[in-house]
Amino acid sequence: MAIQIESQHAATVVGFVLGGADRARQSAIGTAIGASWRRCMVDYSLDPARDQEPFVLDDQTLKEYRDRHEHLIQVASAEIDWLYDHIAMSGCALLLTDAGGIVLYEKADPTILDTFRLAGLQLGADWSEVRQGTNGMGTCIAENRPIIVHRDDHFRSSHIGLSCTAAPIHDPDGSLVAVLDASTLNAQGTRDAQTHVMALVHLSAKLIEKCLFLRHFQRGSVLRFHARPEFVNLQHDGALALASDATVIAADEMAMRLLGIKQRCELIGRRVDEIFDMRAEEMMDPGSPSVAGLWPVRDAALGRRYFASLSHEAADVGFAKYRVRSTRGSDVMQLRPPQGTTDVLVLEDLAGEDPQMQRIARSARRVAQSTVAVMIQGATGTGKELFARALHAASGRAPFVALNCAAIPESLIESELFGYKSGAFTGARREGMKGTILQASGGTLFLDEIGDMPVALQTRLLRVLEEHEVVPLGAEKPMKVDLRVVCASHQNLRSMIARGLFREDLYYRLNGITLELPRLADRTDKEHLIRKLLSAEANDGRPVAIETDAFQCLLDYNWPGNIRELRNVIRTALAICDGGVVRLRDLPSEVRHGPSAAGTAETQAPTFEAADSGVTDGGPPLSPIEAAERQTLVKAIRSTEGNMARAAAFLQVSRSTLYRRCRRLHIPHRGL
Repeated sequence: MAIQIESQHAATVVGFVLGGADRARQSAIGTAIGASWRRCMVDYSLDPARDQEPFVLDDQTLKEYRDRHEHLIQVASAEIDWLYDHIAMSGCALLLTDAGGIVLYEKADPTILDTFRLAGLQLGADWSEVRQGTNGMGTCIAENRPIIVHRDDHFRSSHIGLSCTAAPIHDPDGSLVAVLDASTLNAQGTRDAQTHVMALVHLSAKLIEKCLFLRHFQRGSVLRFHARPEFVNLQHDGALALASDATVIAADEMAMRLLGIKQRCELIGRRVDEIFDMRAEEMMDPGSPSVAGLWPVRDAALGRRYFASLSHEAADVGFAKYRVRSTRGSDVMQLRPPQGTTDVLVLEDLAGEDPQMQRIARSARRVAQSTVAVMIQGATGTGKELFARALHAASGRAPFVALNCAAIPESLIESELFGYKSGAFTGARREGMKGTILQASGGTLFLDEIGDMPVALQTRLLRVLEEHEVVPLGAEKPMKVDLRVVCASHQNLRSMIARGLFREDLYYRLNGITLELPRLADRTDKEHLIRKLLSAEANDGRPVAIETDAFQCLLDYNWPGNIRELRNVIRTALAICDGGVVRLRDLPSEVRHGPSAAGTAETQAPTFEAADSGVTDGGPPLSPIEAAERQTLVKAIRSTEGNMARAAAFLQVSRSTLYRRCRRLHIPHRGL
C-alpha cells in the first residue's frame, strides 16, 4: 500500500511539472511548491521516485562547520530549547541549518530519535533542495521566506510522511544566514493546522535575528525605537546601529517596517538626525538627560511619533559599557556575579539565611551518604529538583538520573523507568533501551511528581526497591541494581492513599525522611535570595544592577510561583532591561502592583489560571498546537494588563482577529 501511495505521488509530481495535471490539481498546489518541484526536476535533475540516502557530513567536517557558526549556534540554541518546550508537539524535531542547508543544531523528541536519524533529520545532514528536493529547510532557503511543506508537498515520495515548517534567519545586513525548522514524522491533520506552528517558528526566528543584530553591535551604539514606549528594548522594536558620527551602519527588519522603508540602502549611510527630528550630538552624548531612559522623537519624513533609547559605545567590557543614567540617580544597587560558580548548588547555597531551610539542609546532609530514601515535599516552584541535586552532590554517588512522572505520557512511563529489550513492542528501538532505574544504578534516582505515577507501576517500583533488581520489558532475567531513591511531590500523598490513588506500602518505602520545603513567601531571607539569584543570572561575567524601587517591589510581592517564578522574572528582567540596570518597568505588571494588588490578584487567580493552563470550561480538549497558541495569547494579554488593542499590536494582528482567537480558544480576556 505504501509503495502504491509513493508511486502515485511521484506520478503527480512528474505530471505537474510536465503540464499533465488537471486544472484543479494545478491550482491546489501552491505557487512556491510548484516552483520548487520545477527546480528539482528541471534544474537539479532529481527523480521524485528515487529514495535518496541522506548526505551527512563526517565528524571532522561537521565540527569545522559548527566552529564556523559558533556564534549563531550559541544565540539560537537557547531560543530553540525554549521553543521545543512550548511547541508541545509529539514526534517533533527542531532543526537549525546554515544558509546551505547543513543541520548545525537539533532538538528532537528523544523517544523516536532513531526514526529521525533514518529520515535524515540529524546533525550534519544536507537538506538543501539540490540534495533532498522540496522540503521545509531547502525550499525556505530557495524562497528566502517562511514556508510550510506538508506531507505530499514534498518532492521525493520517501518524504511524504513529513510535515516541515521553516522560517529564515537573516544577519544584520539582511543576508540569509540560517533556517529554523520544525519537522514532524507521520504528520496528521491538514496543512492549515500547521499555521500555528508557523507562527511560533517565525516568532522564534525573528527573535534570533534580533539577538544576532544586538550581539553583533554590542560594542557600538544601537538606537532602539517604537511607537509605544513599553515596546522599546523588546523584540518588536526597531534597531539602528550607529557609527561614532551618528551615521546608520545597519538596520534590522523591524526598523524598516516601522519607518516604511523597503530597502536598507535607504537608511544606511544617513545620519540619525536625517531620519528623526533630533540633535544627534545630544543623543550620542552619554551624559545627556532623558525621560526614564527614553527619548520622544518624530520621524523627519512624516512626523510620526516614536520613543527611542540608545546604548553607548565604551572602551571597557564591564557594567559601564552601557552608560544609561537612572532617573533615580544613585538609588541603584550593583551586584557582582559570584566567582567560580557551578551549575550545581550545594545544600548551604539553597539554605541561605532562613532558619527553617538551614535545619532542612542539616537534616539532608546527615542522610546524604546513606541509602535512606528521601521524600521532598513542597509547593510547585519551591526548588525540589534543585534540592535533590544538591543532596546527591553531597552523597558522593554517581550518576544523578531524574524522571518527571508528570511530564511523560502514561503509556511511556513504564518503558522509561524499566527499559526494554530489542523487539519488546512495536516501535521499540532495535538495540533496546536502558531504563532510568538501570541508568541510575550506583547513583541517585530522582522521581519528580511521584504522585502522578500510575498505580500499576507503583507496584512494580515497590518490587524493585524491595528486591534491588529490575526486569526490563521483554526480558526474562532480572538485573541487579544499586539504587538510592529521592522523590518529590507537591501533592498530599496521604490524601491520595485514602482515595486509593497511591500505594500505602510504597509511600512508607519511599518516606525514609521527609523534607518539607517552605514557600518563598514564608522564608525570612527573601532579600538574600533575590540578591543571590540576580548575581547568579549574570552569566556573562558582568556585574548587574537594579534600582532600589524595583528591588523593593520584588521583596513585597507574594510570589505564588515561589523560586521558579522569581527566577523567571529575574531572567526576563535582565534580558529586556536597558543598559544592564533592572528598573520597575522591566518587571511584570502583577509584580509592579505590589502588596496592594495581592488581594485582587488572588481573587482573579482562578480566572487567570484557567486561561493559562488550557482549561476550556468543558469544551473540546485543545491540541498541542492550540495549547501553545493559547499560552502565547494569554501571555500577551497579561503583559498589556488586559488592553486588547495593545495586545493585538504586540502580536501584530488586528483586534478583531485577537478577539476571534480568544473565543476559539476559550480565553476569558476580562480579568486576565
